[in-house]
Amino acid sequence: MWILGLKGKSGFSARSTAEQVTKGVDGKGLVAIVTGSSNGIGIETARVLALRGVHVIMGVRNCKAGEKVKEDILKKIPGAKIDVMEIDLNTFASIRKFAAAFIATGLQLNILVNNAGIMSPPFTLSKDGIEQQFAVNHLGPFLLTNLLLDTMKNTARDCGKEGRIVNIASTLHSYGYKEGILFDKINDKDSYDPNSAYGQSKLCNILHCVELTRRLKEEGANVTANSLHPGLIATNISQNSGILGCFLGCSQFLLKNIPQGASTSCYLALNPKVNGVSGEYFADNNMDKASKMGRDPELAKKLWEFSLTFTESK
Repeated sequence: MWILGLKGKSGFSARSTAEQVTKGVDGKGLVAIVTGSSNGIGIETARVLALRGVHVIMGVRNCKAGEKVKEDILKKIPGAKIDVMEIDLNTFASIRKFAAAFIATGLQLNILVNNAGIMSPPFTLSKDGIEQQFAVNHLGPFLLTNLLLDTMKNTARDCGKEGRIVNIASTLHSYGYKEGILFDKINDKDSYDPNSAYGQSKLCNILHCVELTRRLKEEGANVTANSLHPGLIATNISQNSGILGCFLGCSQFLLKNIPQGASTSCYLALNPKVNGVSGEYFADNNMDKASKMGRDPELAKKLWEFSLTFTESK
């Protein structure tokens, strides 16, 4: 689809850019948090949302880098509303501090883009003693979403506009551990494989949206949650991924550029064509089909309860 540039039902394709999929959308009055917005597709996601009038909160680990990105965006979009706030998904304490600080601003929250992540590092534990990819790529967004969920539900009720949660997953969710999720061996160094652990964490991103959607619908909340594969993009996330990283680095003619890579995130965050759509998996700005495990509601429920055992005790 990427090479041919074929358009799907949405009218967009893998070649569509973030600006193209949000053209004509008025985001004035909306507030969005974009994590990992100081590099890669996170920068473009923040820029394009700001271009459409959205008040963007850049959630970044390095505030100095975030302020530089903010300055660059403001030079191109002088009237943009952008704030930079510190968040480190490697530690629950930082996530809780960020959420509390945001809630204290009194701002409403319409859009949450869980974009930040890491890819295939050697076995490492997070600051909370959890395998780092599972912690940063899944538990971090899971906790952040839960902490901000009431704010999103209240915003949707008060302003009458649908809230949207967007998780950046990957097609590599199909290439994790054969068991899917190693519930009993999350911190087992001997069982750890960098690429399989990455796939596991991306499967978790998808299942998170599946179970969250069930819960939101049960409550009647006007908030949706969808996941996506951004495509193969030459960004620094692949620097630790061994053979895969080498492939990504050496095959740039096959890769998407940054504006194309950020398009599906922006499409799900703003485009009215996905109003009411929730619990789905997207790629190339169109609905796609996740793996069998990625569509398993029982596995999604089990993951949710398992995740709470980490996030509620920290």
